[in-house]
Amino acid sequence: MNITIGKPCAISEKGGRLNNEDSLYPQPETVTINQRLFIVCDGVGGADKGEVASALACESIQSYFSTFLEGGDPTKEFIQKAIQYTEARFDDYTEEHPEAKGMATTLTLLYIGSKGVTIAHVGDSRIYHFRHGEIKYRTEDHSLVNSLVQLGKITPQEATVHPQRNVILRAIQSTTRPTEVDVALCQDIQEGDAFLMCTDGVLENLSDDKLSDIFKKTSAADAIKDSIVEYCNGRTRDNFSFYIIPVQQVHDNAGLKQNLLSLFYSFV
Repeated sequence: MNITIGKPCAISEKGGRLNNEDSLYPQPETVTINQRLFIVCDGVGGADKGEVASALACESIQSYFSTFLEGGDPTKEFIQKAIQYTEARFDDYTEEHPEAKGMATTLTLLYIGSKGVTIAHVGDSRIYHFRHGEIKYRTEDHSLVNSLVQLGKITPQEATVHPQRNVILRAIQSTTRPTEVDVALCQDIQEGDAFLMCTDGVLENLSDDKLSDIFKKTSAADAIKDSIVEYCNGRTRDNFSFYIIPVQQVHDNAGLKQNLLSLFYSFV
């Protein structure tokens, strides 16, 4: 499968906070249509701890991918090892900076490969796959309220106002508190699809239905970005950060190979 993307759009803002604990990879001003790896992280720990955690996670995972991914698509085992490497980097940092002990971060990761789009996440930052404005896939939050929803203890509506809605059950922290990543491979990809990676600050004022409405109105990534920012500005108490990755073309390599073989044999 050969997936061509349009120009990705991204933003990371403080929202109602004094500092921004979210981090993105790559930086929005450097991203191109040739980019394959995208990361969005939401740091935890307060003050500069969260900022360090999210930035260090982005840098560590990107470094691991560029060093060890030798062709092919990343497996769950590979991504888990990238997280273990990141946890070791956290240990190194907190050993030198004891005041940063306890820092942690969520993770969303998206990789455009030859088999499809690999999606990975830890915590309550999300990845959405949209088609014609409909949500085709959405990651499940590793959060207390989502576990209560799944157990039938509260409704999804009650989860949005629950006093413990910000409690996450998984995060990248340290080798002494290792976490597990959820990984999915999306192979049903079509031209015009779009992926949204976002921190929970985006979701303070945007439900799934509202997000669907935004993606139904336009397929232009810039316009979608502007609409999301309009909803968040002045309303969101948390930092808000997101990446929009539009799918421009999808070619089936197997089908192309078969067509070339047919053409070859027609001349034999």
